[in-house]
Amino acid sequence: MEAGKDRFSNSFLTGVIALTFLIVGYQTALFVHRAAVVSIAANRDKPDTVYVYRDKNEPDNPPAQAVRRNSHHSDRAVAVRNNVPRKKVESFRFDPNTVSVDELCRLGFSPKQAQSIENYRNKGGRFRRREDFAKSFVVSDSIYKRLEQYIDIPLTDLNLADSAAFDALPGIGGWFASEIIRHRNALGGYSYKEQLMDIYRFDQEKYDALSDLVEVDPEHVTPYLLWELPADSLVRHPYIRSYETARAIVLYRDNNPPENCTVEGLAEAGIISSDAARQLSRCFIKIRETGD
Repeated sequence: MEAGKDRFSNSFLTGVIALTFLIVGYQTALFVHRAAVVSIAANRDKPDTVYVYRDKNEPDNPPAQAVRRNSHHSDRAVAVRNNVPRKKVESFRFDPNTVSVDELCRLGFSPKQAQSIENYRNKGGRFRRREDFAKSFVVSDSIYKRLEQYIDIPLTDLNLADSAAFDALPGIGGWFASEIIRHRNALGGYSYKEQLMDIYRFDQEKYDALSDLVEVDPEHVTPYLLWELPADSLVRHPYIRSYETARAIVLYRDNNPPENCTVEGLAEAGIISSDAARQLSRCFIKIRETGD
């Protein structure tokens, strides 16, 4: 009788152990399956593969060419991916330089992708143009195509930015940043972007590299007081420079009615050169008021 009970107990214990292993094995297999599905689904927007190749039909040593093509996935992976419902994503205006990780996830990026963008910014990376955001390895063509119209990177206002903002522009270091501010002070504020090329060694090539990144917002322009400032203030303006010219402007405005006080009038009177007149005519200048 006791032997029978022992055999029953041993059989029961063996069965319990076997069932436990079966349950654990099933749970493990289920976990692995879920992890695989999540992994496949998470890579739904994997960036296209970049292939660098040389055309055999070209002459010897042709330049390398890069072509973006969709990454290959097996039919099974595609089927699994298509069966996993996409998470709800939003589309709203955002600045890729300041958007939060949470907002990036709402835009359709995975937490890992969003954190990658955040890490890039924390290391000093900056997206100057929409195309820069597209070049990020975590931004797929499909996501960029959907979000392109919502990317809003503010332009650098030449009359509001500080030296750090100027330093962040392409081709602008500390010296040019300080010169941009110095020239702004001398002008009494920028009136148009091309005034940057007044700065020593700021040539057309340097201007072209950043002209689409800067602006002169009329709302932030202070009209120059050409018809009010004394000669010792006028002489500091880059387009006037000499005290003789500044003094002549004062004499001209003191001896002419307000309607004649124009840049063209100064040029016709021979007080300023044609080049100075061309530059001053593009500046925001406060009109001399009647009875001034």
